[in-house]
Amino acid sequence: MNRPTKIILGIILVLVIVLIAAGNYFYSYAVVPAKKDFLADGSKKKSTELISAENWFNDKNNRSDWQLTSTDGLKLSAYYLPAEKDQHKTAIIAHGYMGQASDMPQYAKIYHDLGYNVLMPDARGHGKSEGDYIGFGWHERKDYLQWIDRVVKKDPQSEIVLHGVSMGGATVMMTSGEKLPDNVKAFVEDCGYSSVKGELNYQLKQMFNLPSFPLIPVTSLVTKIRAGYFFGEADAIKQLNKNKRPMLFIHGDQDDFVPYSMLAEVYAGTKGPKEQYVVHGAKHAEALNSDPSMYQKKVTEFIQKYVP
Repeated sequence: MNRPTKIILGIILVLVIVLIAAGNYFYSYAVVPAKKDFLADGSKKKSTELISAENWFNDKNNRSDWQLTSTDGLKLSAYYLPAEKDQHKTAIIAHGYMGQASDMPQYAKIYHDLGYNVLMPDARGHGKSEGDYIGFGWHERKDYLQWIDRVVKKDPQSEIVLHGVSMGGATVMMTSGEKLPDNVKAFVEDCGYSSVKGELNYQLKQMFNLPSFPLIPVTSLVTKIRAGYFFGEADAIKQLNKNKRPMLFIHGDQDDFVPYSMLAEVYAGTKGPKEQYVVHGAKHAEALNSDPSMYQKKVTEFIQKYVP
């Protein structure tokens, strides 16, 4: 082997090592559940509505803990809040990236005030649920199929609405494309991304000013090896293409985390009855806090069309 060939092979080997290291770094940065320095620290002043909802949630003496084991062996947890009077209606609330079920009392209270039972799962790798990676809604969709089955087993007459925010919104959209029981009547997705690949491409540019190639493909390969999925598999639009159930799409037009442009993509993707609610001036996952009364009105009017 001549010297130029050795040099070229050496350079290729170094590049491969660097790319593998970078892929593992970005895997840990984005996919491993841990404190994320790029997320808001939660120190922002709480609204009166949020404080009231948190007090209500913490005072629910009849709240119970539910558990199930996922198809891949993880112990998953959820809170269950029964309605004051059972009307055979249940809302399942999906929280966002690096959040947990207890972050969602405002959303839960909307449904509870309408007479719904409310189930609030902790996604895998979040809250009290086991897991050493984040599925960005793709693996979580299978977990939500199990939570739906759990609700139906408890009450075969239950009419079910799924409502998710951010990663929870993507989870709801991805779940919508699965084979679901007739009990599932409608979905509400709030600021979910159109695909994991698209969202990570956007974030890589926003946070590091880097192009998606080759980092996203390499990190996707690392994710396949370590977590069992490629980023390209986790596509909300492909799942929406299979959905025929009603869905309400919500997004703030100042969202700079999941870009507002993704609303048009996901809205066009679904095959079922649909509406959209754009909250002017709202940033990411701030639609409810921006205008609580209108948010509740829009959600209530939508779901009552399909769950009278």
